[in-house]
Amino acid sequence: MTLRVRVVEDDPVAADAHALYVSRVPGFEVAGKAHSRAEALRALEDAAGRGGGVDLILLDLYLPDGSGLDLLRALRAAGHSEDVFAVTSARDLTMIREGVALGVVQHVLKPFTFRTLSDRLLRYADFRATAEAGGEAVSQDEVDRTLSVLRAAPTASALPKGLSSPTLARVTDRLREAAREGLTASEAAAALGVNRITARRYLEHLVTTGSAERRQRYGQVGRPEHHYLWRGGPASGGP
Repeated sequence: MTLRVRVVEDDPVAADAHALYVSRVPGFEVAGKAHSRAEALRALEDAAGRGGGVDLILLDLYLPDGSGLDLLRALRAAGHSEDVFAVTSARDLTMIREGVALGVVQHVLKPFTFRTLSDRLLRYADFRATAEAGGEAVSQDEVDRTLSVLRAAPTASALPKGLSSPTLARVTDRLREAAREGLTASEAAAALGVNRITARRYLEHLVTTGSAERRQRYGQVGRPEHHYLWRGGPASGGP
């Protein structure tokens, strides 16, 4: 069974990265991408009308023309039953609770790694396979085990010692804002109010996890300076 996934993400670079991640996970294929609430709603309705619906939506909660949760409400009101992974930087617990009530089965915080998304997709596939096999649970333990498949086992933070998730998120956001121009460690430090060495550690971590790439930028005189550019996708830790 191949599970079809639609990526809803306003940042085209991140959307491409998420779609690439999905395509690398066995048993999943990308059904399409949308960059706004209106585009996503139209695409999902058109696909359903042609009998080509999707199984799962990777949904950014911050879209340029409205909340991802508003999109989800509209889909539920229209009778759509697709499962949803909220793939977002949103950390508001009220928003997370609202998402669960609307059928969000996973909440994946940006920045994240391929490993993080892959693990959750494979767990979701196992859950779907178990649920669609039919039959009845013979005990509460069996129900609990079935539902627990969706939940990733808790793990310790994979960030290097001395790095924090909130600061990593700020560095990631600033690098994404820089787009194709990229940043040097000095520029990142000035923008974030940290010293150059600290900024470089975070930027190098993003390179290590595949979120950014490092290039040499040559000036008029002197040694070339490392220049960091956002590649999209991940970054919280682990390969």
